[in-house]
Amino acid sequence: MSSVMANGIQIEYDTFGEPSSPPLLLIIGLGGQLIFWDEELCEQLAKEGHFVIRYDNRDVGLSSKLDEAGAPDVMQAIEAMTRGEEINPPYTIEDMADDAVGLLDALGIQKAHICGMSMGGMIAQSVAIRYPHRVLSLISIYSTTGNPELPQPKPEAMEVLITPPPEEREACIKHVMEFFHTIAGPGFPFDEEWHRKLAAQSYDRSFCLQGTERQLMAILAQSNRKPGLSSVSAPTLVIHGADDPLVPVEGGKDTAEAVPGAEILIIDGMGHDLPHGGAWPQIVEAIVKHTAKVNS
Repeated sequence: MSSVMANGIQIEYDTFGEPSSPPLLLIIGLGGQLIFWDEELCEQLAKEGHFVIRYDNRDVGLSSKLDEAGAPDVMQAIEAMTRGEEINPPYTIEDMADDAVGLLDALGIQKAHICGMSMGGMIAQSVAIRYPHRVLSLISIYSTTGNPELPQPKPEAMEVLITPPPEEREACIKHVMEFFHTIAGPGFPFDEEWHRKLAAQSYDRSFCLQGTERQLMAILAQSNRKPGLSSVSAPTLVIHGADDPLVPVEGGKDTAEAVPGAEILIIDGMGHDLPHGGAWPQIVEAIVKHTAKVNS
């Protein structure tokens, strides 16, 4: 793994495949580290002809922590939103999109396939809106447009999302496993060993509760990207689980509806599953097919 200065912060990243291959930038979701993009999955995408780049967003993993912004009061922010009041996050989804493009700049990459899941999909969408000349194609996985009229997460998913994890290692791992179980879809086997290993690796690599809370504030304050997505001309693939309890499938449908000519793949039985096993072989196949249309 390596790190670079990009958009004024330090960003940790990792690559797979030949730099001469079409770049594929993978953007992770809330609180996730680059290791959430399974190494075997990255290697498979590289073998299919991509130069794969995965990285830690700001405030997680080994990238810069914006501790000077302090610890946000997430519950206070949610209460303010229910009253129709605006909230002021330490940074925005658009700032994180600037990070992504800053990383491409640092790597000397002019254009890339931009693929994001969950919050990473929000960031990817923002890249496509703000930097259309940098996008070969857009892939938005179980994400949403930020349209306030869309259905909200199921209560049990929202509860575990906003509950702060314990700082003690084993208790934290147990909490994260509860979260993984809550958001997983009912249609595919749950790999207990893989998820537990990921939870432990993430804790040992970097535990930064306040960083995740600052990212959550950016999500809560996100703008409605639906109008902006109507201007996206890059070939777009939207993938969503029919049984996603955290970002309901309507978010994916809204994204596909907003982008002219977008394709959508809805997978029955899939929730907000992490990129390992389950539905992910089908997702990889769809990504490879989608990018091949642009690369050929």
